[in-house]
Amino acid sequence: MGTVKTIHVIGFKNSGKTTLIARWVHVLKNEGVSVAVLKHHGHEGPLAMPDADTDTMQFLSRGADVSVVAGGGAVQLHMNHEPDFVRMKEIATMDKPDVLLIEGYKKEQGDKVVLLRDQKDWNELQKIEGIKLIVGSAESAAGIAHIECRSDIAQLDRWLLNWMKEEIE
Repeated sequence: MGTVKTIHVIGFKNSGKTTLIARWVHVLKNEGVSVAVLKHHGHEGPLAMPDADTDTMQFLSRGADVSVVAGGGAVQLHMNHEPDFVRMKEIATMDKPDVLLIEGYKKEQGDKVVLLRDQKDWNELQKIEGIKLIVGSAESAAGIAHIECRSDIAQLDRWLLNWMKEEIE
């Protein structure tokens, strides 16, 4: 693939976003697809950081804007600021994955899967642009794919694999 296929999975707290993305990472990896994930931390409070005694935290506490640690086949990146969405996508896709799964960032441009807990969620999310799939029990909109049951993983996986085959706009 030349261009990264990107889909946002959006919904309110406890709607199943992380569970679905983790599932889809597994499905895509089994298809031989490289996958990156970008998550918006929508919870109140700061992210959990490494222990204050680590080298990374010492660098950040002394004023480093960025601290990158590599070893043991993995890399950790810590920044003392939160870049805008475009930059976050650049960071998440720096290794040129085939697919970028995004948890959240519902107001940003892009294809979206909306996970609903109830009709109230749909009332609040139906005006979001780029909805490709509605998952959950609620009124659906004309022209948008709808999977009624959030636990129908076979149907969710089929939708993902069909979406993968679509041309990038």
